[in-house]
Amino acid sequence: MRLPYAPNTPPTGDDAADTAGIYARIAARRNPRPLIPLDLALLHSPPVADGWNSFLGAIRTRTVVDSGILELAVCRVAVLNGAVYEWDSHAPLALKAGIKPEELQAARTLPCTAEGDLAQLDSSPLSSRQRAVLRYTDQMTRTIKVEDEVFAQLQTAGFNHREIVELTTGIAGYNCVSRVLVALDVGENNHREMKSVDELVAALK
Repeated sequence: MRLPYAPNTPPTGDDAADTAGIYARIAARRNPRPLIPLDLALLHSPPVADGWNSFLGAIRTRTVVDSGILELAVCRVAVLNGAVYEWDSHAPLALKAGIKPEELQAARTLPCTAEGDLAQLDSSPLSSRQRAVLRYTDQMTRTIKVEDEVFAQLQTAGFNHREIVELTTGIAGYNCVSRVLVALDVGENNHREMKSVDELVAALK
């Protein structure tokens, strides 16, 4: 990483009690895993790490949108932003959540649809719901402004208001994650290639 990682345990000092509480809240969400490199990057600013943990924790544990759909969107964000750490972390979660290998491969390889390049998307193995999410993710990530037609596809695909808000905040949140990961080179992944779908499938067997 471009900075040294923060310590795994809270430092002592004038605000030690507050900082210890922040460490404890992050550790509770990660349990039974230890703190991850992203946590140890953010913990240089404990208040920021605390807010981050609350926001991303809500997206990951308190939403109703289908977890496979959400992970597919996160993986697409990782591909568009070149966030190796994010792809390698979330692509296995997408497979575990029911995304088929060929669908994950489509998210990995399809050209960006933000400017309307839809030929390969239309012939891909993605379902109509997945295509709607991929187009929404592409526009949110690349052009920021989402066309009315692209937004309407989410509604046509059957997503309700809560699911659309959760999907939108999930895509936005993981765009934020990817930008931090890449800017600071968290996990020292920027020079690496993303794991292939075949590698990921084999690792899950």
